[in-house]
Amino acid sequence: MGNKIELTDRAIKALKPASDGGRYEIADAVISGLRLRVGPAADDAGKAINLSFVLLARFGGPDSNPTRRTLGNYPELPLAAARALAADWKAKLRAGIDPAAELAEAKAARAEAAEAKAVAARNTFDKLADDFLSRHVDKKALRSADEVRRQLDKYIRPTLGKRRYADIKRRDVINLLDKIEDENGPVMADRVLATLSKIFAWQQVRDDEFVSPIVRGMRRTNPRERARDRILADDELRALWQAAGKAGTYGGLWRFALLTGQRREKVAGMKWTDYADGVWTIASEAREKANAGQLILPPLAIEIVETQPQLTRSEYVFAGRLSTPMSGFSKLKKAMDADAAEILKREIAPYVLHDLRRTAKSLMARAGVRPDISERVLGHAIAGVEGVYDRHTYATEKADALAKLAGLVAEIIGSKRDDDADRAGEGAPDDAANVVQFKRRAKA
Repeated sequence: MGNKIELTDRAIKALKPASDGGRYEIADAVISGLRLRVGPAADDAGKAINLSFVLLARFGGPDSNPTRRTLGNYPELPLAAARALAADWKAKLRAGIDPAAELAEAKAARAEAAEAKAVAARNTFDKLADDFLSRHVDKKALRSADEVRRQLDKYIRPTLGKRRYADIKRRDVINLLDKIEDENGPVMADRVLATLSKIFAWQQVRDDEFVSPIVRGMRRTNPRERARDRILADDELRALWQAAGKAGTYGGLWRFALLTGQRREKVAGMKWTDYADGVWTIASEAREKANAGQLILPPLAIEIVETQPQLTRSEYVFAGRLSTPMSGFSKLKKAMDADAAEILKREIAPYVLHDLRRTAKSLMARAGVRPDISERVLGHAIAGVEGVYDRHTYATEKADALAKLAGLVAEIIGSKRDDDADRAGEGAPDDAANVVQFKRRAKA
């Protein structure tokens, strides 16, 4: 079809497709050289849908043969815009400018910019952190995986995530650590610094040109100076033990942690399947250096476990609200410490649950337990040749150590155990009102 008409949107939308897989063109009567090319494709109504605007012109100069260059597809390129573009191209041709080459250059520039943007995205700290997590943390199943992700999401990515990791300078790290120290304390700043140092050191090994911005002297604290030496005094233990009697499941967990010397995470993660006939088999985690293994529990600890309610919704001995282990320790501890302060008639000096391990170790020493045995009770890795070659289970020795620990605790809290004050778990029936009050204070 070689006719020339004044194109309109209505006329274009009424066009029939080309037959036999071919195509045809309609010349526009408004702009000389502007043509609408019609292909064979059709919609459900039989109307042409393969439409594009082309310009017929001498692109190689005045003496060259006319050729066609595509302007764009209809309706993405509207009729009015196609006419304006065709007129612009014709004006450039008269001025000796090849608009098609100009268009190709612009297209190449856009592609180059897009590639640069993609390269920049591949080189951001976010991408580096993702690679570190997948290729190092997850691949090696590091126990610190959850904490590393938490630090990245909460502290690091919001500030450094979109930056090119190679552009991150020492000053940027210092500013980030200053902010964390001001808002979350110097210890957390040092933990984030340690995570950043590992990520940058990992990348430095993999990148010939990258140099980590982390240098010595950036710590905010001295690890030796902040090493804890807090143990609970006997009068504190008596008051806290009594307060634990009305602190519900948390009170049971607190007492059990003291009597076994185990880490809070191990006690909170204790499952009913880990316990049988007075023996607790402590589950091992991936890449864990050591733990206490099997512990034959003393009667005082057994009573705490066996008075915990076995809930159908949870597999954990010290169950939380849902199917997960107990959490929210800070609020529960605060409420129990307040009760203990009332009993003691003074404030309890600051302590953390981990201090119960140090207290248990010290109590075992008082009770005559050998240091190497108490170390095995706590689940510490035994160093040197002894740790490599000594494969004795020390089950009897550890059981004796825990029995001595429980005996000394019983003496401290009142020699003859007061049944009303000593029962752990959800509390004895007479303690029900106290447990409810404790939970209300903890929520507050």
